[in-house]
Amino acid sequence: MQQKADEIVKTLKSKGLRVTPQRFAVYANLLGREDHPTVDQILTNLNQDAPTSSQATVYAALQALREVGLVREVLLEEGVSRYDAKVGPHHHFRCNCCGAIEDIDWNTFQCIDLNKLRSGLKAERYEVTVQGTCDRCQTKSEV
Repeated sequence: MQQKADEIVKTLKSKGLRVTPQRFAVYANLLGREDHPTVDQILTNLNQDAPTSSQATVYAALQALREVGLVREVLLEEGVSRYDAKVGPHHHFRCNCCGAIEDIDWNTFQCIDLNKLRSGLKAERYEVTVQGTCDRCQTKSEV
């Protein structure tokens, strides 16, 4: 556990960030999750044992982490910002029934050719969001 904490501190410092308890807590929380939480979900999780963080504090920590590329904002549904500490290229699947979000390996969609965009458009990055029904919800509907 201490080794993981030391790695987080080292990572924050390597990006030029001052290591505050709030930044540490938010980043550590995101590293331990795969559900792409909202600010409110992060806040609830951090304050589970005792209220120590405010929504403004979590937003400020996320902004600092985003600015240095340690966290990215993921917009998978209108008006809902989610956060992900997995910043390498990948896509997402979102279940229309339960709202679960799952990462999809970047190489899953190899046939996307950005050179086929119309003349004048210069792509800088892209991400595919697949929407459908997860296996858990499919199983529930079959019962």
